Amino acid sequence: MKVHEKIRFLRESKKLSQEEVAVRLNMSVSGYSKIERGESNANFDKLEQIAEALEVKDIMELIALGERYILINENNHNHHSYNNLTSSELAFENQKLHLLASHKDEMIEHLKQEIISLKEMLVICKSPNS
Repeated sequence: MKVHEKIRFLRESKKLSQEEVAVRLNMSVSGYSKIERGESNANFDKLEQIAEALEVKDIMELIALGERYILINENNHNHHSYNNLTSSELAFENQKLHLLASHKDEMIEHLKQEIISLKEMLVICKSPNS
């Protein structure tokens, strides 16, 4: 799920309208709507504000690892090239990667806990009494 899709999902799961979130962000509904549709990229500060408006505890929930949309190609010289991104998008991706790197231990622990919970739920589902 891309960042803009996750923003919409979180808003809808909290039963908030786009208007309510736009008011919390002090921005126009059309501007906020463009973010949700992926037509406008939110900078890092705006993502922090959106996370706060959606009562998300950690911005990492919005920009988790599986959501990179940079296309990386390796050429014969083992260099990476980033296709179809503006310099501001590259700067944002760089910021995102630094944030992910700084929280990697927390993310690993969170994923370990999630695996434990999923295993427990699987046992319950397989139980003949469920």
